[in-house]
Amino acid sequence: MRIIVVGAGVIGLTVAVRLAEGGRDVAVLARDLPLETTSAVAAAVWYPYLAAPADQVAKWGRASYEQFVQLAETEPSVRLRHGRELLVESRPDPEWAADLPDLQRVGSLPEGFQDGWSFTTPVVEMPLYLAYLSKRLAAAGGTITRAALPGLPTHAEIVVNCAGLGARLTANDQTVTPVRGQVLTVTQPGLSEWLIADRSASELCYVVPRSQDVVIGGTSEPGDWTMAPDETSAKAMLERACELVPALRKAKVLRHRVGLRPARPSVRCESVRTDDQQIIHCYGHGGAGVTLSWGCADEVLALVN
Repeated sequence: MRIIVVGAGVIGLTVAVRLAEGGRDVAVLARDLPLETTSAVAAAVWYPYLAAPADQVAKWGRASYEQFVQLAETEPSVRLRHGRELLVESRPDPEWAADLPDLQRVGSLPEGFQDGWSFTTPVVEMPLYLAYLSKRLAAAGGTITRAALPGLPTHAEIVVNCAGLGARLTANDQTVTPVRGQVLTVTQPGLSEWLIADRSASELCYVVPRSQDVVIGGTSEPGDWTMAPDETSAKAMLERACELVPALRKAKVLRHRVGLRPARPSVRCESVRTDDQQIIHCYGHGGAGVTLSWGCADEVLALVN
């Protein structure tokens, strides 16, 4: 029995790997190939963001965290990195704190921040990781094919809809909306720790080191479909980052990227049966696609089984 997975971002590829390694005949069809997707733009720190409902996000996030910790032992695109999140006002520990073995409060804070915590979490270098998933899928017998689909395929008994923002078309779901995210990458000045320090909804700041570069972000702009980088936003992001991480002032800007996060009031991960087809929807992960990927893939596998 062939299973078609629609979408080749991190959710689609992870689901396809789980199914193929579970002995299923899997074909991925996607308008955008893996390195062309929003997933390829992500800074990809394991961190639940823009996703609900809380109980399911906690479950899927925990399963993904455990999988990434295992992958970090052998897969170079996944590393466990320590870092800090700075807060402008005090908060209780996050709901997912129990998943982290070393979360603790930050003692010394920069001006303008009242609280913060530090912890070690998986950081995923997405271009390399998407290539890793693609190779793993191929090794299990799965395929990836570019296809501009007007809707979900009707010639397979099981279709898994992982189209992200494309679910507006493939599922006729207008509750899926874009949240624009702009980032830039700079040369690596020797950083090893990540930083998240958002002063407000319009002043996001994250610094995520990778093996050869550093991702600096960002923006979170609901309803904005603009794919062209904005120069004013880029300058503001870079200045916020340099203020908190002065070593970045020596770094050279390499590129600017934009991705559209597929936001939804809640992640949709469920099976719908028609007369001759099982459709499993798995989309609407917001800014937590990587964070929830393995947990959602496990859920899809269970629905198929």
